[in-house]
Amino acid sequence: MMEGLGRVFNIVPIAAGTLISMKDCAGITFVVTGDDTFTLSSAATEAGSPSTLATITNYYTNTATNGSAEWVAASQAAADNVAIASGAASFYVDASDLPAGAEYVKVAVGASGLVIAILHDLLVQRTPPNLRQLSGSSS
Repeated sequence: MMEGLGRVFNIVPIAAGTLISMKDCAGITFVVTGDDTFTLSSAATEAGSPSTLATITNYYTNTATNGSAEWVAASQAAADNVAIASGAASFYVDASDLPAGAEYVKVAVGASGLVIAILHDLLVQRTPPNLRQLSGSSS
């Protein structure tokens, strides 16, 4: 049996400010922590200029980062950012949310927030050593 990594998801553990390819997935969930504003953008290529992507309407917040609190649903008018004062937040970007020709997404931080990217519903399943590179010139 294949493990989760490569079958169900792929992950970028330190994703702040990194353009990430969504080529082989149906969506990406960003998990962010820190007292910060997290801004979503997209680009056509890894070397492209990102444009803001105002598709965040639903997200979840959590007052604890150690699993000791429940996630709480939140919503907003479509925006390109989520701001949190403490704890964590999570939001989803569907591949269909990207503008025509865009393949990459990025979450920038305003100061020192942390970002984890979880790509899921993989369209191509591979063993972990055979997963595609998600950012950089070979993505």
